[in-house]
Amino acid sequence: MDESQNRLSRREQHTSLRQRGIYLLPNLFTSASLFGGFYAIVQAMNLHFEQSAIAIFIAMVMDGLDGRVARMTNTQSAFGAEYDSLADMVSFGVAPALIMYVWALQPMNKLGWIAAFIYCACAALRLARFNTKIDDPFQDKRFFQGLPSPAAAALLAGFVWVSYEYNIDGREIFFGALQVKWIAWFLTIFAAGSMVSDLKFYSGKDINLRHSVPFVAILAVVMAFVLISYSPPEVLFSVVFVYALSGYYMWTRERLAKRTPA
Repeated sequence: MDESQNRLSRREQHTSLRQRGIYLLPNLFTSASLFGGFYAIVQAMNLHFEQSAIAIFIAMVMDGLDGRVARMTNTQSAFGAEYDSLADMVSFGVAPALIMYVWALQPMNKLGWIAAFIYCACAALRLARFNTKIDDPFQDKRFFQGLPSPAAAALLAGFVWVSYEYNIDGREIFFGALQVKWIAWFLTIFAAGSMVSDLKFYSGKDINLRHSVPFVAILAVVMAFVLISYSPPEVLFSVVFVYALSGYYMWTRERLAKRTPA
């Protein structure tokens, strides 16, 4: 009797150890995303803003892959979800705020660091709200509530990258008396407010890569790669900017539809 109980106890311990283990493949992508955010911070401190912006976009790609890889390989775990949130906070919360602050907002003194902090705080609130509603059965999986933090980070990084491409410094005068730092300030506040808003943004989670698609879809993907390779900063920033406005467009359309009599 004691021997069988010992064997049962060893099995339970072995099962417990397996349950406490982590899946390597999806967490490798999460680690790559975290490294991208950390690398972006380091490069911003060294005033290499182009490399910082590119690192943010790479982190965004890695962040998009870790969840899909976990679902495709059935390796989702509570550890992976928590690790992903912590990595997102660094890569899409702290890193973009610091890049924008060093690049343009620093001369604005209090207004500058306050805007950077507001963005950082809103990113944390956005991630916390997402984690609390991830298992909500009433949540429409086709849409995000609020602008996703990777998209907000890409919006700021894209603006820095485009400006660098045209040799525009964050502290220069732009379009007459308008200074670039004020554009950066308003863009930072816009991204922060969009993250904590109740606006709907398309998530793309209803796209099934295992299903067949029309030939036009493949052609569109090829054309997208051609455009991005032709001019990465402008194309990527334009796509992210349109996506950031899509939530406001959907909100306006819904309000107009409610006011229109049937």
